Amino acid sequence: MVHGLEPTEEYDGSIVVHLLDDTARREKIRCGSYEEAIAVVRENYRSVTVAKIVDRDGNVVFTSSDMNIDDWETEWEHAKRRLSVDVEEYDCPYDNVACFADDHCIQCQIDAVKEAY
Repeated sequence: MVHGLEPTEEYDGSIVVHLLDDTARREKIRCGSYEEAIAVVRENYRSVTVAKIVDRDGNVVFTSSDMNIDDWETEWEHAKRRLSVDVEEYDCPYDNVACFADDHCIQCQIDAVKEAY
């Protein structure tokens, strides 16, 4: 029996946290997920000058000198949630923002029943 949900996002250690210090200390920590990278930054950002998260394409996606890790994590979670929503576009004739192609509003449901008879 599975306890909880299985991870939906796994990486091969290609997400890297760079810890940079003014004393010329540099450390690279490979992480298997963004959650792990966020935890590494949280543990270390106070003891270094700059902590960075670099994605698998080599892009710097977080720099502690520019943003708070908690704020970045919130934005990352929102972006991940937006990317996971794959809904067919639907134009509700009643301009109901909660009306989707696979989940019609009440007015559209009533219209569909009327059309069926």
